[in-house]
Amino acid sequence: MHKLFNYFRHRHDATLLLGALLLLVVALFNPTVPVKRDIYSYIFVTDISQSMNVVDKSLNGKPVSRIAFMQDTLHKVIGELDCGTTVSIGLFAGVSIAALYTPIEVCENFDAINDTIDHLDWRTAWSGNSRVRTSMLGLARTIRSFPAPAQVVYFTDGEEAPKLHVFNTQDLSNFQGGDGWLFVGIGGEAGSAIPKLDEHNQLIGYWSAESFAMQPGIAQISEANIGTRNDSIASGAGDRYISKLDETYLKSLAKEVNGMYVRGDSVQTVLSAMKKQKPARRDKAGFELRWILAGLSGILFTLAYTPKHPLKELKMQWRNLMQRRRKTLSSDLTAEKLQ
Repeated sequence: MHKLFNYFRHRHDATLLLGALLLLVVALFNPTVPVKRDIYSYIFVTDISQSMNVVDKSLNGKPVSRIAFMQDTLHKVIGELDCGTTVSIGLFAGVSIAALYTPIEVCENFDAINDTIDHLDWRTAWSGNSRVRTSMLGLARTIRSFPAPAQVVYFTDGEEAPKLHVFNTQDLSNFQGGDGWLFVGIGGEAGSAIPKLDEHNQLIGYWSAESFAMQPGIAQISEANIGTRNDSIASGAGDRYISKLDETYLKSLAKEVNGMYVRGDSVQTVLSAMKKQKPARRDKAGFELRWILAGLSGILFTLAYTPKHPLKELKMQWRNLMQRRRKTLSSDLTAEKLQ
């Protein structure tokens, strides 16, 4: 043992390499230390109602549906979130929101979260109605059932079906859950017809304006209320119901519950708005040390091949260089004199 100690004491390169190896081994176990920090947790609510099938967005110069555009935005947002952030995906249809899972850590479950986004589909919807305003009450209850608080990022075109009137507008004057919620508008301003698709996702027509007719004092009469699909009501070109992003309504709704609204055309705009949201909570969380240990290991490895006295080594090399240059000059002068 004494000989081994003397060996490493006199061989600084071997000592540094051993230290680098030990640090790498420790880093493999991913040690953490508890530190108090802001915990960011989100539920991304995704509108899967039929109006999200409207093709009025574009990706890479090609027209796409609102739901496809929303999926692309979600993929990019997830890719920008820091490790330690937890995420849940919620589906919105009718008057309710279903969380597919409680918030899970984004880096450890990156593939699973993206796979969930890939499989967002209007055919998953359990209702043909689309009641954004009423769904907020159910969303607040869903979040309260989570093991820890979560912030809301609600992706929707703001389409209310049936249309709101005095008899079916949910009173939110005493709503407590919307503080800091973010509404992200998906859709175009020009307005387009809502496609009617079959179970194989093939276009069979468009929703007619008659399907969205309102009658005072009672709920809208449409196949969404009946609970069955009648393909015969697919409209022709003249009486199509035109859907567009209802930005005015979403801004008003966000203001009413002390939330925020942004248009979802830019991922950076969405991320900037998310940064303005308060963290879900502040708690102790494990701070990973593996990158610090790996960095220190790299420094020790570099130092192992660095001279003990680098300045002296540089001075010596400089001195040797100058001596060689003087000898070369002297040799050249001697050769000139001999000529």
